[in-house]
Amino acid sequence: MKALILVGGFGTRLRPLTLSFPKPLVDFANKPMILHQIEALKDVGVTEVILAINYRPEVMISFLKDFEDKLGIKITCSQETEPLGTAGPLALARDKLIDGSGEPFFVLNSDVISEYPFANLIQFHKSHGGEATVMVTKVDEPSKYGVVVMDEENGRVDRFVEKPKIFVGNKINAGIYLLNPSVLDRIDLRPTSIEKEVFPKIAAEKQLYAMVLPGYWMDIGQPKDYITGLRLYLDSLRKKTSTKLAAGSHIIGNVLIHENAVIGDGCLIGPDVAIGPGCVIESGVRLSRCTVMRGVRIRKHACISGSIIGWHSTVGQWARIENMTILGEDVHVSDEVYSNEGVVLPHKEIKSSILKPEIVM
Repeated sequence: MKALILVGGFGTRLRPLTLSFPKPLVDFANKPMILHQIEALKDVGVTEVILAINYRPEVMISFLKDFEDKLGIKITCSQETEPLGTAGPLALARDKLIDGSGEPFFVLNSDVISEYPFANLIQFHKSHGGEATVMVTKVDEPSKYGVVVMDEENGRVDRFVEKPKIFVGNKINAGIYLLNPSVLDRIDLRPTSIEKEVFPKIAAEKQLYAMVLPGYWMDIGQPKDYITGLRLYLDSLRKKTSTKLAAGSHIIGNVLIHENAVIGDGCLIGPDVAIGPGCVIESGVRLSRCTVMRGVRIRKHACISGSIIGWHSTVGQWARIENMTILGEDVHVSDEVYSNEGVVLPHKEIKSSILKPEIVM
């Protein structure tokens, strides 16, 4: 089987992190976002992953070559010269996707994290005999999304309603699809949307089915959802394999600490924290609801909550970083500085406090 991951463009919503790396390579729970997806695809027998990309493909490919060998899976790029939306990239990669086997292929949105129940999806797709299956997830506020109206009994999709004013259902497209090769005959090589142009036509022919995604789901393409996504991911990890999570009197709730990170005495860490490889957390530090990426040093008695600390940054003694502060790569925050929702571009030094939300260029 094959899979196409829609990587797309510049990752502007996750800047300043995406100024250093393409978005799929930004760390999430101590490994690149896209690797969570590729590993789950490999587990159900996918042998080739195609990345639909229009921005810095050489960075992606050189990085992922290492994982090709480690995972034993082929990773190739299909490069757009102009943005092709969510369906155009399938037409562009047509020759890579069709191999004459007639097997369905996966299509994934690269920002989506979940438990990736791909084995169930394959089983459901083969059982209904339709042309395409879309995974849907239940949400509390369907009015903000495009809602999938479906038959609750057999999962057949009736129609799509964009940002409904009155309640029509609470299931939305989760950005994970399993499609028969025949779907490619419906897509032209031009900028086009799979959600708005392709799926409604398949639904009108009663060939589109939806499977409700069990467990959690999050689009982690922007900082606040990234932090929420980390909480959901760690919760799920706790239920499956709690041995991967840190334990001890200095840990509260779910915390993921890379094996070669160094944690000082008298720290209090958690809940919902990921600490990457090569990090040094000095004594008396307080961390909660945050990600600390590779090679970061947090000096004594600093306090960080609800924030993302980019690669190789340092946070000074007694500094306080909170409320969705995002530090890009190699940012150095001086001692006793306070940041309230500061967004700091890479390679900066912060010597004075950021008292209200601002972008430091």
